Parts: sequence; structure tokens; C-alpha cells
Amino acid sequence: MLYRELGTSGIRASAVGFGAWAIGGWMWGGTQEDDAIGAIHASLDLSVNLIDTAPIYGYGLSEEIVGKAIRGRRDKVVLATKCGMIWDREQGEFFFHADSKGITPRPSEKKIYKCLRPDSIRAELEQSLRRLGTDHIDLYQTHWQDATTPIADTVAALQQLKDEGKIRAIGVSNAKLDELRAYGQIDTDQEKFSMLDRDLESNGILAYCQEKNIAMLAYSPLANGLLTGKMGPERQFGEGDLRRMNPRFSKANRQRINAMLESLQPIAQRHGASIAQLVIAWTSAQPGITCVLCGARNQSQATENARTGGISLSTDEMDAMSKAVQA
Repeated sequence: MLYRELGTSGIRASAVGFGAWAIGGWMWGGTQEDDAIGAIHASLDLSVNLIDTAPIYGYGLSEEIVGKAIRGRRDKVVLATKCGMIWDREQGEFFFHADSKGITPRPSEKKIYKCLRPDSIRAELEQSLRRLGTDHIDLYQTHWQDATTPIADTVAALQQLKDEGKIRAIGVSNAKLDELRAYGQIDTDQEKFSMLDRDLESNGILAYCQEKNIAMLAYSPLANGLLTGKMGPERQFGEGDLRRMNPRFSKANRQRINAMLESLQPIAQRHGASIAQLVIAWTSAQPGITCVLCGARNQSQATENARTGGISLSTDEMDAMSKAVQA
């Protein structure tokens, strides 16, 4: 496994990390705790040390599952979680309505707010520490940015928590370029990036992070499973699954994407790799990408993701893959 520095924090994280959104079940049609714990254990056994979660993933469930999985192995984990999406109080900037399954188009049982007020950040951290069963977070990230709270106040609150030893490094997620600049010298930025989602290359964020030595954590590298090569046109998405009504996951688009992925089989075969592993390797090798966060709901998926760490693609192979997705 390749390890890379998280900015100037001194923390070395595996280039392939475990993304814990799906194991929270929220927006993924539910979860199986035993399978989720098995997925995390398989990742750790194969030298993945970065685990990224958030309170909103299952309203605390993902953090609780991660906490159970790392019990007795905390010293082997670079533990990352987030703050800034709350559902237990109406503060900050309203984001969306939701229920136990996901986002709803109309008022429902929960209102989700983006809130990065100093008192809210501290309250969220204490709840996360309890759910995760630890006394510190290695990487603490703002999940979404809150327009009602000055960024300077948020930064001061995070720095205070760092000074107290409750967090080791500071990061952001889903940030705009002007917001990144306002945060100053942070350690990481986490953004969506995949073969199908490459806005970072054109909106200035990736270049800025490279210039400022801010590590880039890429989430959804497999585009919520679309780039695995395993999502056939017959696949059905259950209630509460974020992909159910998403046009990207229409039968026609799945057929189109699968045809593109099929053209990559010769490259995958040369490396003895699956299509999913090939796509993760391509993402990890992109200039400026530090860690790739890969979701897994069971041991088999986690093992497949983790074993990507040994794949090294040539320049010609990288170019061929880029051209295939642009065709």
C-alpha cells in the first residue's frame, strides 16, 4: 500500500481509504452491521489505514459502526470525520428535508442544516468522540460550508480543538475556491472526483490545493458504483437508494457506461485487475489526488478496493483510459 502525507499535518494516510457513507445505510437503502464491520476489518488487514465517516451518515450510525470496528485497533487508524450537518436543532443555513431513508422533496421528519458555529462544532465533536469510542479525531473536516457563520469563526473553533489535542488535522469538504482561500492553510480538502466527475481540474481547486500543499481526498471515485463494471441494465434500486431516480443511473446510461468500461478490459487483464480496481488506480494516479475514498458494504468489496494499492498504470494506459471516457 502506498501512503501519502495529509498536507503539513505529519499524518501519513493510505492512498486508498475506506469511505463509510454507505455503511450508515442512509441514502443507500439500509445496512448490515456485521457486513460493514467485516468490510472495515478487511480493509485494515490489507493496510488501509484511512477511514472517513461523518455524523450525517445514518444520523450517527456510520460513526457507531466504525467505532465498533476499530475497537482494539485505534492506533492503526487515521480516523477522519466531519462537522457541519446537523438535524437535532434549527441553526445555521437550512439545507434540505430528510427522513430515515434519505433526502425528501417535501417537509418530513427531519430538517438538515449546515451549521459551523463554534458552539455547534464543539457539540458535534463531543458526540462523534462518543460514537467512535475515541479521545481524538485525526482529521476533522467541515462537511459543507455554512454561509451564516464567518469562516474566521469556524477556523478559530477548529484551531482551538486542535490546540486542546482533540483533533490532529483540519480539513474541509465540498468547498468553493473562494471558501478554500478564506480557510487559509488547512491540511485537506475532500471533493467528488472520478472519471465521470472532473470539475476539480477546471474550477481551480485542484491547482490551488497543489500550490498550497493541501491534500486532496477524492470521494465517489466509482461514481456510486456506476464505474465498477458490475451494474448491469437489469439492476433495480430499492426505496431509499440515492440512485433510484438519478438519471445517471438510467438503464440507457448504464449500458453506455458499461460499453466504455468493456473497452478497458485489455488494460485490466494486463494487470490482473477488475474494472473497479483499474478505475480506482487511474483516479489515485491523477496529479494532485492524495487519497481515494472507496466505499464498501462487505468484506469482498473492501478487499477488492484495498488491493488496488499495488497497481501502477503506464502513461499510455492512463491516456487510453482518459480518451475512452471522453469518447
